[in-house]
Amino acid sequence: MPIYEYECLKCGKIHEAHQKFADKPLSKCPKCGGTLKKIISNTSFILKGTGWYKTDYASKPANSGKKPNAKKDAGAESKTEPKTESKAEAAAKA
Repeated sequence: MPIYEYECLKCGKIHEAHQKFADKPLSKCPKCGGTLKKIISNTSFILKGTGWYKTDYASKPANSGKKPNAKKDAGAESKTEPKTESKAEAAAKA
C-alpha cells in the first residue's frame, strides 16, 4: 500500500498515511483538527542491481547486417561506362 504525506496548514506538522489508491485523501489533522494538504515526497522505491542502466545492456555493433559502402557500390555501378563491342564480337554479328 502506498504511503502518502500530508501537511497540516494550521500547525505545520507532517503526517504519513498508508492508503489504497481508491481511498479518499485525508482532510482533517489528527493533532489539531486543521486542514491537511497532500504533499509530494521522495519515493522509497529504489532500483538496485544490474540491468537498470543503458550501459548494463549489450549493444549491437553499429554496422550490424549492413554493408559499410553499400551506397558507394550502388553509385559506382550506375556510373560505369557502357561496354563497347570488341572487333571480334562485331564481326560475329555481321
